[in-house]
Amino acid sequence: MYERERVAGNTPYITATANNNGIGYFVDNMNATLERDCISVNRNGSVGYAFYHPYAALYGNDTRKLRPKYQSKYVSLFITTCILKQKEKYGYGYKMGTDRLKKQKILLPVNPQGEIHFEWIENAMMAKELNQIIQLIHYFDNKQQ
Repeated sequence: MYERERVAGNTPYITATANNNGIGYFVDNMNATLERDCISVNRNGSVGYAFYHPYAALYGNDTRKLRPKYQSKYVSLFITTCILKQKEKYGYGYKMGTDRLKKQKILLPVNPQGEIHFEWIENAMMAKELNQIIQLIHYFDNKQQ
């Protein structure tokens, strides 16, 4: 969406920035890219950055939108982290185009049957989230003393 087309509003518009969870603007425009529970991957600009969007958002041309087949906040956050960890190999002259993104390898834990172990991923990410919350509580408790 070009600047002249943007109308200020409340809908997040995802751009190829590394900041603000990829949100470049808040708009009142609508188009076919409106979707929620997606992962955006920057293919231009801040190449290789990835963000999870549990809220409805619009997506710019310099990002690619991934729709995980297994719908889970925690699995999406895990996959986002896996993509983000590989961003260093992309940059000027070696952009993460659609074809490269489709070929990108993401190693995920598997169960004894060789299937992606979604339950393990969810449990690991929930434990990580809980640990972060506990650390914040301790931080603020110590700040108040």
